[in-house]
Amino acid sequence: MSGPQGGSSLRSAGIVSLLILCSRLLGVVREQVFAAVLGAGLHADAYQIGFRIPNLLRDLFAEGALSAAFVPAYARTAREAGREAAQRLASRVLTLLGVLLGGCVMVAMLAAQPIVAALAPGFDTVPGKAELTVLLTRIMLPFLPIVSFAAIAMGMLNAEERYAAPALAPATFNVVAILVGAALWLLGWPMEQVVVGWAAGTVLGGLAQFLIQVPALRAQGWRFRAEWAPRDPRIRQVAALMGPATAGLAAVQVNIFVNSIFASHEPGAVSWLNYAFRILYLPIGLFGVAAGTVTATGLAKRAAENDMEGLRQTLRSSLRMLAFLTIPATVGLLVLGVPVVRLLYERGRFTAHDTERTAAALVFYGAGLVAYSAVKVLAPAFYALGLPRVPLMASVAAVATNLVINVALYDVLGFRSVALGTSIAAVMNAGLLAVWFERRVGGLRGEGTLRAMGLMTVAALGMGSIAWLAARALEEALGTRGILAQAANALLPVGVGIATYFAGARALGLTEARRIVSAITGYLVGARDRILA
Repeated sequence: MSGPQGGSSLRSAGIVSLLILCSRLLGVVREQVFAAVLGAGLHADAYQIGFRIPNLLRDLFAEGALSAAFVPAYARTAREAGREAAQRLASRVLTLLGVLLGGCVMVAMLAAQPIVAALAPGFDTVPGKAELTVLLTRIMLPFLPIVSFAAIAMGMLNAEERYAAPALAPATFNVVAILVGAALWLLGWPMEQVVVGWAAGTVLGGLAQFLIQVPALRAQGWRFRAEWAPRDPRIRQVAALMGPATAGLAAVQVNIFVNSIFASHEPGAVSWLNYAFRILYLPIGLFGVAAGTVTATGLAKRAAENDMEGLRQTLRSSLRMLAFLTIPATVGLLVLGVPVVRLLYERGRFTAHDTERTAAALVFYGAGLVAYSAVKVLAPAFYALGLPRVPLMASVAAVATNLVINVALYDVLGFRSVALGTSIAAVMNAGLLAVWFERRVGGLRGEGTLRAMGLMTVAALGMGSIAWLAARALEEALGTRGILAQAANALLPVGVGIATYFAGARALGLTEARRIVSAITGYLVGARDRILA
């Protein structure tokens, strides 16, 4: 992408990235509080599975298929019939969701026991673990419709190119969870009461995530009016896209389901894998979700205008920038996993043994970071083009790959095979999407994209070597006890690695390094000018 349009997208992605960074950092703090309060034992495992059920449906349905189908429909309606018609469509979708998801919640509450038995069969071997998980599941099921409403609000604001409020919304969830966790810690309640209180706080956090976006929607002139209109042609368009889109974006969620079945047989494994994936989700959220959020809107508009060259350019530029950021992040996770996990989690009820196991999972998860983030950008391109069956086929292949890896390697690698299967499945998903896009539309390999990615890998490997040496030297000099030593062991090598990578990228002539430096410089100069004005 070049010119003003490219600069605008880069600035938008930068703003979204900054806000998502704040949210992800708060998410890390939330996980730190959770790890200190509940550790990685029975209660932590029960909560993770209890939350996984509404959260899996949220990722699969609300923030996955619904967003992928709703945003293009909203943007098209706004372009063809005006903002008022688009906002009326949103009200009708919300009405329909309220009825359908309310019914789903009631059914799931009644069926919570068999659902938990299917998702975590290994819990039955630990007395009280399955029963506690069922209770927590029932408490947290209302999270699904609440966060679905939040996803519609995000879609509306993103389609209007109002990125700040929806990017900030997840931070409110984390803030509420942190406050609830801190209160539970101070109250000193028994573990059973603490985990129930945390589950209730999860639902409150979801509500806050929706409500914080309402003022921005009202500023756009939207007022909710309940309208039952399932026969609306535009709603049918959304529903028609959602069917295949649900499966097309389902690879990660279905893989999580498969992973939970295997991990439930090893005490603590559900929690170790979750803590590791939370670390992985920091770069995914910062880079993949931010790029996907901004790119999806641009792709939908270019597809609606039949601007195929603009669509190719947008996708190619986004993937290059994504690779520039996630390739070094992958290498960093592989070489600095242990000091990072130790700094983030090793306190309270989270032990050195838990650090070792979580870092092992992180290494295997990290191998799929580039692919996992790329799916966030590639899949929306097919929905924008009206080709939802392509992501569906890629998703099915990814799920099958994950299942094969787990069946073949779980007896050998244990919980590590769960992380490895997830990574290989993501590579399969992203690879198939890229190949199919190149065959149907073309343009991904233009402007030296493959060569640039090769140079990024060279720069990242050099960075990884220097960061690893720095970490080993610091650990020998400072030891691993105390928060200051842990922070130095983890953060200083990260800083050295970032500086090394950017220096190498500039020396290799990668334009992405110059664009990022220019964007940061422009933002700082603009901020200075606004302060001095």
